[in-house]
Amino acid sequence: MRLNLKPPRVFYGWWIVGASFLLALYVGGVVFYGFTAVFEPIANEFGWSYAQISLAASLRGMETGLLAPLMGMLVDRWGPRRLIFSGATLTCLGLILLSRTNSLGMFYGAFAIIAIGVSAFSITILVTAVANWFRQKLSLAIGITSCGYGFSGLLIPVVVKLIDMYEWRTAMVICGLGFCLIGLPLSLLMRHKPEQYGYLPDGEVSSSGSPVKNITSVPTAEEEGGIRQAITSRAFWHIGIASLFQSTILFSIITHVMPYLSSVGIARTTAGLVASGVPVLSTIGRLGFGWFGDRINKRLIIAVGFAMLSFGVLSFSYVNTEIMWLLVPFLLLFSIGYGGNNIIRMALVREYFGRSRFGSIHGFIMGVMTLGHISGPPLAGWVFDNWGSYRGIWVAFAGLAVGALIIMATLPPASSKTRFVNEG
Repeated sequence: MRLNLKPPRVFYGWWIVGASFLLALYVGGVVFYGFTAVFEPIANEFGWSYAQISLAASLRGMETGLLAPLMGMLVDRWGPRRLIFSGATLTCLGLILLSRTNSLGMFYGAFAIIAIGVSAFSITILVTAVANWFRQKLSLAIGITSCGYGFSGLLIPVVVKLIDMYEWRTAMVICGLGFCLIGLPLSLLMRHKPEQYGYLPDGEVSSSGSPVKNITSVPTAEEEGGIRQAITSRAFWHIGIASLFQSTILFSIITHVMPYLSSVGIARTTAGLVASGVPVLSTIGRLGFGWFGDRINKRLIIAVGFAMLSFGVLSFSYVNTEIMWLLVPFLLLFSIGYGGNNIIRMALVREYFGRSRFGSIHGFIMGVMTLGHISGPPLAGWVFDNWGSYRGIWVAFAGLAVGALIIMATLPPASSKTRFVNEG
């Protein structure tokens, strides 16, 4: 049946951006950034070491990363709605199981379930949904979506307050139920590709005015060959390894920010505000880099981001009660640097490898980043357990950011020879 569609006043892609923003806001505040708030209460109750507890963050990152390539392929084939619906349900169950934890094995099992659930509406899923609907305004659309993770820092004081009022177990139940109340309705707003509804990216109407048929058919051999060629390319590994270095730094600091600041004598309330400030201030980088990414060479922008990351981590390593002002350059440089780099990384994947298999290729990059998710937090915890200080590991991570800068500065340009996947 032929559809006669009129261009809506608000392009539907922006509704998808809005839904993705809210999903990122909640999952970031509760699962990603919020974990630092429950770190010390769990350590106090069970007497587990920092390395043992931070391994849960690694399990979360490992499951999410290992599943990212699969989830990327599934979102390319099925679209985001079913994945987000099932992911919100599973994450809710995982958080409720976490609230019943009475052993280290059960603690890790709960986090594994949470990780599988979160992977079904991770950044790969949300950004793929957005990338299918935009071309000219892609960096800005991704920037707005990613700002959900930035503003999720505002939920950290809420999580801390819930823990202080009801203890951490009840707080986890409340947070889990929130995934059903927020995630399930928002999943129903998601759509796969604009061609299915008679439109083109950025709100243009197709010449026929009809949905494109067979848009979710099995990929052709040419498309699958493009994926294989893309993940063996030099550009893929430049982006992947630099992102691996960033994920090692980011997951470690996000997991340990409150324990670290407490270890140098800074009050828990202040540490909580710093933990909130990191993602909130990252929105400056997400929007700013997103805007510049549509206008300036993306390789230059991401190199600047890694320089900011390095100086920010170096400032963080020398914070104590006497020189607390170093928290200011840390918050500004680190937050803006990593927030902006997240946007440019995704825009680079779209620029180098196209739209039709964006989810699959970005999922493989997330898989590479898993090594950082796995190794970073427990390594930082092990350093503190053995030396009683985090400074050495933070200085080493500042050097790691310099290495990522060099890798991205030598990224080959996105010539026609390096674009492996058709726009589709």
